[in-house]
Amino acid sequence: MIDAAHPRPAVPSFVAACADAIGAPHVLTQAPDTAPYLTDWRRRFTGAACAVLRPGTADEVAALVRLAVEHGVALVPQGGNTGLTGGATPDASGRQALLSLRRLDRVREIDAHNNTITVEAGVVLADLQARAAEAGRLFPLSLAAEGSCTIGGNLSTNAGGTGVLRYGTTRELCLGLEVVTPQGEVWDGLRGLRKDNTGYDLRDLFVGAEGTLGIVTAAVMKLHPQPAARVTALAALGSAHAALDFLALAQRFAGPLLTGFELMSDFCLALVRRHFPQLRYPFSGRHPQIVLLELSDSENETHARALFERLMEHALEAGLVEDAVVAESLAQSRAFWNLREHIPLAQVEEGENVKHDIAVPISRVGRFIEETDAAIARAVPGARMVTFGHLGDGNLHYNVQAPEGVDPARFLVEHEERLNRIVYDSVHRHRGTISAEHGLGQLKPNEAAHYKSAVELRLMRALKTALDPLNLMNPGKVLA
Repeated sequence: MIDAAHPRPAVPSFVAACADAIGAPHVLTQAPDTAPYLTDWRRRFTGAACAVLRPGTADEVAALVRLAVEHGVALVPQGGNTGLTGGATPDASGRQALLSLRRLDRVREIDAHNNTITVEAGVVLADLQARAAEAGRLFPLSLAAEGSCTIGGNLSTNAGGTGVLRYGTTRELCLGLEVVTPQGEVWDGLRGLRKDNTGYDLRDLFVGAEGTLGIVTAAVMKLHPQPAARVTALAALGSAHAALDFLALAQRFAGPLLTGFELMSDFCLALVRRHFPQLRYPFSGRHPQIVLLELSDSENETHARALFERLMEHALEAGLVEDAVVAESLAQSRAFWNLREHIPLAQVEEGENVKHDIAVPISRVGRFIEETDAAIARAVPGARMVTFGHLGDGNLHYNVQAPEGVDPARFLVEHEERLNRIVYDSVHRHRGTISAEHGLGQLKPNEAAHYKSAVELRLMRALKTALDPLNLMNPGKVLA
């Protein structure tokens, strides 16, 4: 594979040509203007760029890619800059260009009969949800950053969120793509079909590729009918094993109506109570695990509540649930979700921590937690486990907080590498993945290479070389 850094790119002439192509106001080179684009959301990575390019159409993106090929300049695509693994941050060389897709923010079409919405890559997720709602439809992808993340970024990392149990990941919500190839051509795959068996599925090559194979500029996304009612509850349980049995029971009772099933350990909510005391904890006592579950009913709230009551009755009789509370209003439902969504914010307040976005087969979640918790306790006595996530699809945010009284920054320096190895080795033993929904970015390519087979890595590198032979599409991400 040709390294885009050799020979040295013709940066000044490239920047000037970009200004001619998309207009000088949309080519940012001054530090105060470029700075917001060059540091990732977690502030772990800060890069440099010869310019921040802000095209407004797919054709302008294609023109910039052709200029990048001509001048040998690598491009780093970026949406809302809310990623957690540095996938949208350039390196420190100053010879890469950052390609911001925020100006590609148009909703091109809503097709209510086809239950689809065609949007450009820079459309903010919350705006997409709102436009769908205006048309009487639901776009079910939901995550904490939905007020600033973009659908292009969601597609590039195959974002998951809280509705995967019922609606699937971003990949499963996507029917078609428009992509600018590494040669600067526009592939129009915006067909909106549920069935199309006419060859290789090119769409799935680009979803989850983090901009390393091409640049997503638009997508056809699935819509769903708006539910007639949503009912939310919190259930207190004695263990993660009990939570798995409760999940199976809930699926038996509710089937596809079960749209959310979130697991939160007692310590997660203890952190929330410590740093956000205004958020009310609804149980009088403490419980090892709390599950937040939600039903979306197509009939009415009465039907949903009756189903919930039968489910809880059986769960209590079976000894799976120790206590439960059902939201009595939209405000209380929002309060339940606030407890879940404030866990990452409470971790920030508590100090730096070792984060993991892992997934294992759902049936192994309980064993994984027990075994890995014990291994970490042996390695770092007093380490505090912040375990929460989407139990319904096996995705855990399995984070390690410093022992009480230990400086978090020092803890990170001294223990992060060892803790990562303990967690990732355990994930591998349980046939899981070290990145469920955040992507690899520049944080995890070496780790991923350590656990993937030689065959898998050869296939991935063959795809990269075939599609991007000059290695100008987000180099250094996904593949080590």
